[in-house]
Amino acid sequence: MKTLLGQLIAAAPTVENGELRAAEILKAYFECHGLTAELDIWDGNRANLLVHLKADTPTGAPLLAASHLDVVPAAAGWTTAPFAMAERDGRLYGRGTTDMLGAVAAIAAALVETEKEKPPLPRDIVFASAAGEETDSCGAKRLVSQLKERFGAVSGVLIPEPTDLKVLRAHRGILWLKIAAHGRTAHGSMPHLGINAILKINTLLNRLRDFTLPQPPHPLLGGCSMSVNRIAGGSGTNIVPEHCAIEIDIRTLPGQSAEATTALFETLLAEIAKDDPEYKADISELRCVPALETPANEPFVRAVCQAVGASQTGSVGFTTDGPYFAPLGPVVIVGPGNPAQCHKPDEYIEIAALEQAKEMFKKIFQNTED
Repeated sequence: MKTLLGQLIAAAPTVENGELRAAEILKAYFECHGLTAELDIWDGNRANLLVHLKADTPTGAPLLAASHLDVVPAAAGWTTAPFAMAERDGRLYGRGTTDMLGAVAAIAAALVETEKEKPPLPRDIVFASAAGEETDSCGAKRLVSQLKERFGAVSGVLIPEPTDLKVLRAHRGILWLKIAAHGRTAHGSMPHLGINAILKINTLLNRLRDFTLPQPPHPLLGGCSMSVNRIAGGSGTNIVPEHCAIEIDIRTLPGQSAEATTALFETLLAEIAKDDPEYKADISELRCVPALETPANEPFVRAVCQAVGASQTGSVGFTTDGPYFAPLGPVVIVGPGNPAQCHKPDEYIEIAALEQAKEMFKKIFQNTED
């Protein structure tokens, strides 16, 4: 398992490099242990992987374990080489150890050991590892239609994101909006001849300082959040800018409509334009992932809790591919690693957590509750 994780990290499956090399490494690992792995390759270096472990006498629909192969790039601040796994004090360091190549290696090892030990399985196990979760979920979107055609509904979907092995059944969604203001360029020495798009955006930013989304809090997830996280405008110090844009990160709640939320910003822009005839701005959607909530009384939720000895479930603020897979069956999120390690320099995972996760996944595979 450690060797496999080191190889996956060395493949550096960022969006620039693609996931194909990591998928090929995982495929070779499974085939070395007698399991057939299928690759779906597109755009030269993007790839999904699928493994189907069949039960002798299945009594229910398959269980889907849906992971992702991609990792975020490694920014400055690392004290170890981010794409060369290092071991120190019971920890494994490297980009993706926590999010989520460590979980991929643990599930792969669990599948291999399950195939070798051949315990009675109540259902088939389908393991998928997708491309692009960190960017646009392109791999999950491809997988869902393929899995639905091939398997129909599943008994449950296991998403092994890092949760410190806690069982979660809800998370917030993503709505990323870009608002661009349009002005008129002019020479910097004659600003009265232009319309400064940066100043127009500043008017919006001043309004957003006290702007709140009228969404009732969720009992598990609390309130939705909004943060202006990017701004870009202008082309030169001596040129009145004709364009300036901001990007807003909104974390949505179950039942919160992306369309209705976007409409609130459109209304705000219309109010500003009413007072300023020169105000021209437009909104575009950069990314939208729905929020997730699986009912606590779902049999699959109870089955996972029973398998891992959990007495309660929780929620998390980050977003997963889970909402894309939810049409196939109820989704539960549980995996090794501290979520606070995600996307940070010197990302690491405890070796003991990987071993514990491997055994946990084997118990979930073998659980018979429906």
